[in-house]
Amino acid sequence: MALKTGPVPNEPGPADIRGRVAELHSIREQALAGPSPEATKAQHARGKLTPRERIELLLDPDSFHEVEPLRRHRATGFGMEMKKPYTDGVITGWGTVEGRTVFVYAHDFRIFGGALGEAHATKIHKIMDMALSAGAPLVSLNDGAGARIQEGVSALAGYGGIFQRNTKASGVIPQISVMLGPCAGGAAYSPALTDFVFMVRDTSQMFITGPDVVKAVTGEEITQNGLGGADVHAETSGVAHFAYDDEETCLAEVRFLLTLLPQNNREAAPRARSGDPVERRSETLLDLVPADGNRPYDMVKVIEEIVDDGEYMEVHERWARNIICALGRLDGQVVGIVANQPQSLAGVLDIEASEKAARFVQWCDSFNIPIVTLLDVPGFLPGVDQEHGGIIRHGAKLLYAYCNATVPRVSLILRKAYGGAYIVMDSQSIGADLTYAWPTNEIAVMGAEGAANVIFRRQIAEAEDPETVRQKLVKEYKAELMHPYYAAERGLVDDVIDPTRTREVLIRSLAMLRSKHADLPSRKHGNPPQ
Repeated sequence: MALKTGPVPNEPGPADIRGRVAELHSIREQALAGPSPEATKAQHARGKLTPRERIELLLDPDSFHEVEPLRRHRATGFGMEMKKPYTDGVITGWGTVEGRTVFVYAHDFRIFGGALGEAHATKIHKIMDMALSAGAPLVSLNDGAGARIQEGVSALAGYGGIFQRNTKASGVIPQISVMLGPCAGGAAYSPALTDFVFMVRDTSQMFITGPDVVKAVTGEEITQNGLGGADVHAETSGVAHFAYDDEETCLAEVRFLLTLLPQNNREAAPRARSGDPVERRSETLLDLVPADGNRPYDMVKVIEEIVDDGEYMEVHERWARNIICALGRLDGQVVGIVANQPQSLAGVLDIEASEKAARFVQWCDSFNIPIVTLLDVPGFLPGVDQEHGGIIRHGAKLLYAYCNATVPRVSLILRKAYGGAYIVMDSQSIGADLTYAWPTNEIAVMGAEGAANVIFRRQIAEAEDPETVRQKLVKEYKAELMHPYYAAERGLVDDVIDPTRTREVLIRSLAMLRSKHADLPSRKHGNPPQ
């Protein structure tokens, strides 16, 4: 049945209840059908699904309950009074994912290009308020062309209401933004305020000013995808946490992420039954990590050996690759994993890695997810660009996040742990509950070669054979201050463990810490480094 886009006639409806019910079903069919078959074909031709098709993929079958499907705008002028489609371009409601309640809103690009007007915004405000009151995750399926120009400042005010609610819900309920079409101007700030951003290649873009404005102001020519496509935000800007090739895969991954998340900040993440033995030993770990601190290896393979069934979900996989942030399970319990990646920039901390890890640690702490930190860090990245870019300020973000976190925190030093980077990466001195080390660990202010060059500079310079003397002194420094048990002897690590028992040690430690309670000083909020 074709959608009536004109005003509702002022003639009386059917006189009996059966007639009224039939009329209701007719109206509902119009709302469910969307504006027209042609608009749906055009949406599919763009390689995009309709909002209801997306919701069906996201939620459990037949679990969606729609809110205000018959809402229409009240705007007049510019021909708007003759175009009053049901839903007003956004589908809102709730359903379940693996039986747990999830709230959702989905823009309908077929209606006014998914643009936000007053009624459209009010529907989103309502579902956001419901999600916060019910204490359940909120997922937004974004495919809109920004503010509805025909409604003027009323549309802009609608965005303000969304931003205010995003901020109010931050750290209270999980918020996930799924970018499935354009998102330009002020609309892009809502996803930036949420916990996770998913994007689809070629069909989704985010930018504050589009290519035409950029060209007019700066003279630079660039495509929409080149300016704000999925790969740009997943690899360069760090705005997107995940990027996929198609909507089906993207929404399946959103579902998987939701199975790892608690409903709100008052609950623990759902525990899963694990068939992976707690006592499982991994001889493979002995071969994965070279004892030579200068040889790289893939930390991802270490994580796969430790977590249940080798299954985990990496966040920001393609941005700041020198550090890994991931969600996985240990004996069925969800944990956040922060790990240096020696395969990229030798695992050093730089500006982007510090920002990436700091926000992840902060998010884990918000939602009661224990943090496991795997250290193999030679220090902070030196360089003029890093210093001028504010590495001090950005590195302090990670330090602040760890120091402020009250969830169970267990750290493990696999190999190198040098200088300030060792302290920042959840060392015992900043509040880690338990700190372990492998017998390959080297904890020191700096590497032995650099330390010897500083301490014995004059002695080396005055020697007849400086290189021989230098090598001898480096060996002595290592033997005295950098042997694997130096930190353990001084109580700076709780134990030096057999690498093959890493999984068991971590699981036993987290089980002990499950009932951890920590009080912070009374305050409105802290003032973290920006």
